[in-house]
Amino acid sequence: MSKSTRSLARTLDLLRRQARARGLSDSAWARRAGIRKETLSRLRERDNCDFETMCGLADAVGVSLGVLESVADETTPDGHFPLVVNREYEERLVDLCAMRARDPAPWRSAGPRFFMAGLAVMLASSARVDRPALLALAEQLHPGATEVAVFSRWLERSPVRPSRFLPLVEARAARAA
Repeated sequence: MSKSTRSLARTLDLLRRQARARGLSDSAWARRAGIRKETLSRLRERDNCDFETMCGLADAVGVSLGVLESVADETTPDGHFPLVVNREYEERLVDLCAMRARDPAPWRSAGPRFFMAGLAVMLASSARVDRPALLALAEQLHPGATEVAVFSRWLERSPVRPSRFLPLVEARAARAA
């Protein structure tokens, strides 16, 4: 299976799960997306898809597709933390956290997994969040991240300070609501 086939299949599966969570059958999902059910069925066997079609499928289940900018490869020698967290990178992290996204893919692409897992654990301490989902996300990103000793290590070394970062996330989430 080619890399593009795996990526398309993975994206379609994520969207299918969103459709099912909203009680949509393939027929209803395709209708909302403005395509025929047969087209949706055929997409599962293909290795590519028109972007507009994919966006329509995403819109039909209330999610958006987009491009995530990868973080520079510059990390600490152990690969656990970014070397630099400038304002631009901090803004991207705040946006990700404020979206309340629980899919690990955007979190994985936003930075080193240990660092991102620690952000999820830190965010789980906020009010009005789905704490179990965030802790599960942290464990997906870096197994053991939710253990007290591991998170303490994260707090000691992290370039992100909770006292600054959490209010930024809460303000951004409030504006988005």
